[in-house]
Amino acid sequence: MARAIWTGVITFGLVSVPVGLFTATEDHTVHFHQLQRGTSDRIRNRRVNERTGKEVDADDIVKGYEVSEGEYVVVEPGELDEIAPGRSRTLEITDFVDLDRIEPVYFGRTYYLAPRGKEYLKVYELLRTALAETGKAGVATFVMRNRQYLTALRAEDRVLLLQTLHWADEVRDPVEELPELPSDRVGRGKELDMALRLVDALSGDWEPDRYRDTYQEKVRELVRAKAEGEEVAVAEEAPEATNVVDLMEVLRGSLEQAKGAGDAGEGSADKKPSAQRKKAAGSRRKAAGSARPTASTRAELRELSKAELYQRATEQDIAGRSKMSRQQLVDALSGSGSGSGSRGRRKKKTTAA
Repeated sequence: MARAIWTGVITFGLVSVPVGLFTATEDHTVHFHQLQRGTSDRIRNRRVNERTGKEVDADDIVKGYEVSEGEYVVVEPGELDEIAPGRSRTLEITDFVDLDRIEPVYFGRTYYLAPRGKEYLKVYELLRTALAETGKAGVATFVMRNRQYLTALRAEDRVLLLQTLHWADEVRDPVEELPELPSDRVGRGKELDMALRLVDALSGDWEPDRYRDTYQEKVRELVRAKAEGEEVAVAEEAPEATNVVDLMEVLRGSLEQAKGAGDAGEGSADKKPSAQRKKAAGSRRKAAGSARPTASTRAELRELSKAELYQRATEQDIAGRSKMSRQQLVDALSGSGSGSGSRGRRKKKTTAA
């Protein structure tokens, strides 16, 4: 079970509830050690005096703020501790704002908040329900690890989320910072209409399990392939930028690809409603997967990762797939006969990005 990284009390008005703060995400990045080429010798970072080249002990290191070239104001670690905001244990909500009014650029990391005891469940749920029904976020500050955070408390299903926010002076103005931005909005025309149709054709429900970090998968596969002496394929180059002259043709081709070959004729106006398109696609998937499953099919499916199994389940429109375990996905796919064919076999080669 996860351990709280901070404990304190949420207050709003005269109401308070003790809570614990828990990390909501974890890093799945592949981490490497640094080695000297041709050896298994680890490389270590050391603090070295830039002028003398000698290593400096941690006790002899102070902080310096450069006020002009080569001139520093020296600050001792203890001096920073003396002015630190302290170990505050209060998360005081000072304002409630419309959640959709907070620009996404302000959001930082996400944490879970949980009540510290069954006796606090009612007050906790009271705050969560109030935020959920009003669409509001509670704006509050708190201190953790000698740093003060601006935060937004928001309601999700059964849980309160705390999202750290950037302070106003930390957010850059895109107009001032970016070299090129459109000066005018796109007017109504064939290109916009085609772009809107493309967005509609590619629209669907938010299902986070559908998406995976393919780069990290390729890194892991690269490591495995090199360890087993297998050949490593090189990734394809990025596509070239779209020429404005060909924009209409590119949009039309994208729409035809999204809807299926021949489904979107040039200038066609008889576009099927989304529900009809989904029903037709489901019928095609059902017909394609009607073959009787075999023992080899199940064995092949067991070789696939959960992400690959989920992708197949999505293609077959298997109901309830987002809540299925890996074994349940195997059972559902083998029952629909989707595992046959060369698409399910793992490739020996891997792609290095």
